[in-house]
Amino acid sequence: MTALPSMTADATPTFPEAARATFAAAYPDRPVTLHHGLVGHALLTLDALATLAERMPAGSVEYNLGKLPLGVRPEDMPANGLTLGETIRTIETNGSWAVLKNVERDPAYAALLDTALSELEPIVAAQTGPMLHREAFIFLSSPSSVTPFHMDPEHNILLQIMGTKTMTVFPARDEELVPAQKSEDFHGGGHRNLEWRDGFKARGTPFPLCPGDAVHVPVKAPHFVENGPAVSVSLSVTWRSERSVAEGELHSFNALLRKRGLPTGAVSERPERQGVRRLVYRIMRKLGA
Repeated sequence: MTALPSMTADATPTFPEAARATFAAAYPDRPVTLHHGLVGHALLTLDALATLAERMPAGSVEYNLGKLPLGVRPEDMPANGLTLGETIRTIETNGSWAVLKNVERDPAYAALLDTALSELEPIVAAQTGPMLHREAFIFLSSPSSVTPFHMDPEHNILLQIMGTKTMTVFPARDEELVPAQKSEDFHGGGHRNLEWRDGFKARGTPFPLCPGDAVHVPVKAPHFVENGPAVSVSLSVTWRSERSVAEGELHSFNALLRKRGLPTGAVSERPERQGVRRLVYRIMRKLGA
């Protein structure tokens, strides 16, 4: 059994001991509900987040109208006609969705991320090796907003700070949900949104989230999010691993092979062990192939 990291007597953990034990039993392949202690944190109020957003570079923010169908093309995402600061300060009534990306570039939010992930690092290291490329994202949603069906390349824990939402998570590595060529395009810089079919919904598991709840989402497990009747604020803490990096390399290798009319190879549940194919891909990439 993986040993859980200890906490000092006067420290309030982001993830209490029971949550860390639940995470250890599920990581890296199963989605699971956890509990956290960041509700009411001064850095996660609407005013603090609006101030943060206004000093972030334009490329690190994304926002649009929030009442969207589950399947929507990236080019069809509608703007809301407001500035980002206006969007956050009036999010209760403007029907919008916003994400602040890579907030760990701000020192205060970097410390928040490091504290949270340090509690989980021994568990992660025992299963998938060192935590790589740690990042944090903050999501703000108006009542009844929808985040369309999509996938992400990182190991992810979404912490609910304010309001309620339901995240419906689907199995990773299901090629009916995510065809092989979509994975190849995605790892080549393609958009995260996926094609939605009504028949998919029964294959997902809904995770209702209230303030103090969190959900672990495995790498590239498709999901969509439906916001509740109040403003929602969520913090997403993410990291990469040798496993997630290996999966990206192998899909990128398949993309190169497919372009040349050559047979592609299967990406296993433990892609970090497919060392020969990863080495060939790295050599081809270095040669400019």
